[in-house]
Amino acid sequence: MTAPAPARGGFDDVPPPDAPWPGGADPDSGEGLDAGEPEEETREAGAAQRELVAHTPGFIFGEAASFGGSVVAGSQHGVSAGGSARDVFMGGKTEIHHHGTAASAAYVSGEIPRRRLDELAAVFVEGPSFAAALARLRDERVLVLTGAHSTGRHAAALMLLHHLGVPAVHALSAETGPANLGAQLTRPGGHVLRDLPLSRNRPLRDTHLYAARDRLAKTGGYLVVTLENSPFLLGVTPSAWEPPGTADVLRSHLRGLREEPGDVTGLLALGPVRDFLARGAHRPAEVARFAAEVARYDGGEQAAARLADFGHAAVEQQCREWLGDPESTLRDKAFLISLAVFDQAPYVLAAELADRLYVHFQRLQHPEQPPEIPVFGLAAETRLERAWAEGEVRVETTKWGAVPQYTARFKKENTPRALLGEVWTGHPSARPALVSWLKELAHDRRPVVRTRTAAAAALLAHADLPSAMELLIDGWAVSKTSGSRLTAANTLTLAQFLDTPVVLRLLTQWCTDTHWARRWTAIRAFGLLTPLRPDLAAPALSALAARARAGGGAKTESDNLVASTALLLSVGARRGEMLSELVRLLHHDTPSVRTLALAAFVRACDSAEEGALVEWYADTGMYEPDSARDLATLWRTSLGDRGQTRGALAALHTWVRLAEHRADVAQALELLLPALVVTADDRRRLSHELAGLRTPDGARPPMADRLLGLLIPSTPDPSRDPSRS
Repeated sequence: MTAPAPARGGFDDVPPPDAPWPGGADPDSGEGLDAGEPEEETREAGAAQRELVAHTPGFIFGEAASFGGSVVAGSQHGVSAGGSARDVFMGGKTEIHHHGTAASAAYVSGEIPRRRLDELAAVFVEGPSFAAALARLRDERVLVLTGAHSTGRHAAALMLLHHLGVPAVHALSAETGPANLGAQLTRPGGHVLRDLPLSRNRPLRDTHLYAARDRLAKTGGYLVVTLENSPFLLGVTPSAWEPPGTADVLRSHLRGLREEPGDVTGLLALGPVRDFLARGAHRPAEVARFAAEVARYDGGEQAAARLADFGHAAVEQQCREWLGDPESTLRDKAFLISLAVFDQAPYVLAAELADRLYVHFQRLQHPEQPPEIPVFGLAAETRLERAWAEGEVRVETTKWGAVPQYTARFKKENTPRALLGEVWTGHPSARPALVSWLKELAHDRRPVVRTRTAAAAALLAHADLPSAMELLIDGWAVSKTSGSRLTAANTLTLAQFLDTPVVLRLLTQWCTDTHWARRWTAIRAFGLLTPLRPDLAAPALSALAARARAGGGAKTESDNLVASTALLLSVGARRGEMLSELVRLLHHDTPSVRTLALAAFVRACDSAEEGALVEWYADTGMYEPDSARDLATLWRTSLGDRGQTRGALAALHTWVRLAEHRADVAQALELLLPALVVTADDRRRLSHELAGLRTPDGARPPMADRLLGLLIPSTPDPSRDPSRS
């Protein structure tokens, strides 16, 4: 089936990746740009900043980088010295895991060595469902054991048979089908069939188990079949496997690795070990590898560093295995990459856009064939289990209100960063498809998609900045469309937030670049960045002032410059410092710099949103003498500046209206107003505005009369003076 046309609502205005863009140029390429900026509407700077914060994934803003545990190894408990090798085949196929050393691969079919079973028994932890499964196997002789991916169900199957005291345990070939299951049970003892492949045309029926049970009764044998949760069990009631707790598995492995019981207690008390256990459930084989690392601990700094770094290194290894597995399909890998981009976002986004990436992969690998996307596939829970991810229903805020959505996330929060870095630097042949996909997503109408695209590009830039700049960011930055330029600004903002080298210097240079679109991008990026990184407010203001000093530029660029500078006054911890810097710019010898300072101040004042400058002043600024003085200076200068008077008076209206509902703002205004009156012109201007102030319904605000009374103190009427009568 060829790929369907893009569904309306997300991609209906975006041509397919191989189609020419209208006008013959890709809007992200920068080709065919006019010398001046085109007329277009751009997203208001404050709204863009809120959108960026709302939709940026937690694995960027939560850069404490708690690399908890890892995503490595298979599903068994019994790896006793850290030795674990496995193959993980994601997708609609059998998953085959090889445990132990390389030599054990010879026993995929045939009798499992007794030594291996004894080693496993020494460290195995039964878990909450083991006893019930054992009783059922003893009674029925055949047991279908189901559970989530990599939770130790195969190890449990071996131990169930081991607990029955069978003389031998035989591993059946993966090619064994449900219909010929009974024919394979010719030897006495136990049998285990690992991850029996089932499908709609190849289900496991109760009749298959009846036949197997009859054969086992004759030979005195037992059979355990392990499966992931499957819809292809007809008349079969499986036994659900529940893995044991992480702490129990870790303790059991440490007992097998350290001779002294006191050693185990001390090791479990180590800080990195407590952190590992506090991060929730881990795969049993991951715990086994961690136990081997803990058992090596000798009290030295290097050993402590290895424990602290265990999760990070293990996640990177898992990502390399996922992407490098030749048996994993392109669609499987596309889903992993998409999930990395849309981690902690609605699952439907990751699944929908994974298929878009899959189309690009197919076009890259098989250009002579039309791309195909299967309409139906694995259930969401199964796909997430195989990616060592999980889903939950959460209430998400949308422009239509708060709605419940099924969201997905990797169990290890640093997996997205490691996975995107690995695909970008470890698999450069995939770059053309990944780049085309990200460019396509940058034009999506959904804010979360555009923001996640920028976040992914920022991670790629952190891994390899030159390539990301050349293939993605600079093309967005010189685009005619404001949406692409905003994506570039978001990308550079988040890249700097990740402390990617040279980004700050690049933004500073771009503020005075000869290309108007790069200037626009850098200016917007500084406005987005400083609320996230208050320590960069001063260099950001210097760069923006340098752009104003250069002069020129279209009106939209000037508006962008003012809006971005105004956002510097939204940085709570630096507002006093920024007010002082704006006052300093009032004395600059370049008029355009002075104009920028005043216009940005007026823009910041004319806001009644939560956390606006007026709230900060009423709560904090009015009690700081330097800040109160600087704010009064800027207010008085703005009101007296011919170019800013109208905007300053509108901002004053905003403060007065807010004072009607907030006593602290009213008090702040009453204390501020006298400082704004130095000359008679100041008094006349403010009196005129306050006298004419009306609410939207035409009423006279009482607060306006209170303030007017401060400007024009009432004087007694001589005709009413009783002394003159």
